Amino acid sequence: MVGMGWFMCMMMMVCVISCGEAAPGAKFEDLYRSSWAMDHCVNDGEVTKLKLDNSSGAGFESRSKYLFGKVSIQIKLVEGDSAGTVTAFYMSSEGSNHNEFDFEFLGNTTGEPYIVQTNVYVNGVGNREQRLNLWFDPTTDFHTYSILWSKRSVVFMVDETPIRVHKNLEDKGIPFAKDQAMGVYSSIWNADDWATQGGLVKTDWSHAPFIASYKDFKIDACEVPTTTDLSKCNGEDQRFWWDEPTVSELSLHQNHQLIWVRANHMIYDYCYDAARFPVTPLECQHHRHL
Repeated sequence: MVGMGWFMCMMMMVCVISCGEAAPGAKFEDLYRSSWAMDHCVNDGEVTKLKLDNSSGAGFESRSKYLFGKVSIQIKLVEGDSAGTVTAFYMSSEGSNHNEFDFEFLGNTTGEPYIVQTNVYVNGVGNREQRLNLWFDPTTDFHTYSILWSKRSVVFMVDETPIRVHKNLEDKGIPFAKDQAMGVYSSIWNADDWATQGGLVKTDWSHAPFIASYKDFKIDACEVPTTTDLSKCNGEDQRFWWDEPTVSELSLHQNHQLIWVRANHMIYDYCYDAARFPVTPLECQHHRHL
């Protein structure tokens, strides 16, 4: 098991060498708009807040749709007793056969760790959940959550550390999300029937409102003119930075990071849930890291 000290040291070294100065994010209104419960979505300077109370949750959506690229948002999750609540950041297309890449942050009682659940839907089929505990408290400060989507893979990242890789295994007969443009979304809602300890712990509305805060909005992706015209983004002669092998494949250091996350913080992986899947899902048989 790789030690935390080694991991943090390596993180700092790589940042000094390659991170440089991060480009500032866009304003919320440049990339996003409130999608429901507009009175529960509040812009406060550089920070946008989504509020959940016993009358409603809230959500926002991107103004455009995209095919491949990277989306990032800095989020500070609900503080204190957040049991029963779910804050989500995800990409999704539309329709019953939609594709979707999910971050879902499952609230918990005060002092218990937040659980991060990721999921991947392809052609309307999900059930690919993985869960992990973070190596920091996500309620005390902002942290960056990113989805990098290329023709080769989907990579989920926390503060640029990969926590999951879903590879394109079409050569093995496994469908991959590559032909539906996606919007970018975030929301907060009450899910106390399942979110915390399988629904055993309910939302304590005396702690409401529950507030998730957002800033530093970034979308570096191929914007499609319409959801049916994808030629700009997936033509054979088109090549973008996320198509480069050095980007679309994990580096040695990133592989070490992913191994560390899985060894120390993963608490559930659908690939090893024999009760749900008596026959191991096909992609699990081919993925080295999922």
